[in-house]
Amino acid sequence: MSMGSLHPERVDETRMQAYSTFAPLLIHALAQKLACCQGMKELDKLEASLIRVIEEADIAMAHDEAMKEFAVELIVSTLRNVREDRDAKHDLEEIEGRRTQGRSENPETLEEQLQSGLEDSFPASDPPAVVSTAITGGSKDIIGTDEVLRRKREKEASRLEEEQHSK
Repeated sequence: MSMGSLHPERVDETRMQAYSTFAPLLIHALAQKLACCQGMKELDKLEASLIRVIEEADIAMAHDEAMKEFAVELIVSTLRNVREDRDAKHDLEEIEGRRTQGRSENPETLEEQLQSGLEDSFPASDPPAVVSTAITGGSKDIIGTDEVLRRKREKEASRLEEEQHSK
């Protein structure tokens, strides 16, 4: 059935049905495309922008506030589904957030860390254990080498103190 075969009194009703049926599908497809190409940050910006458009819309209809609430609900649920899609591009974490706690930028401390790693691995053929700040995957609970060195010093000081007390 085409528009030409519609009874003139049914045109507006059919148009509204088409809008309400296809608008969510179109929003979902466009948001999915954006998420696959640009990532979640852009999807968050899109969501905020669309909600702002709805909230600022000046419509003079019965139940206009309820309509706005339903429209926001549509956007939020549609974009939530897009975020859960396995093909969506997930943003990389900020490097500063991934930095190993206790990691020093001081060259002298880094040298001490390397020396400690060499001593800990001697005489094994494995390379020294040096903590890297570029960790792939999810966040890991790793103690920085500064913290390891501090603990070793405390343990050694405690051992020396016990030896002195026992004398």
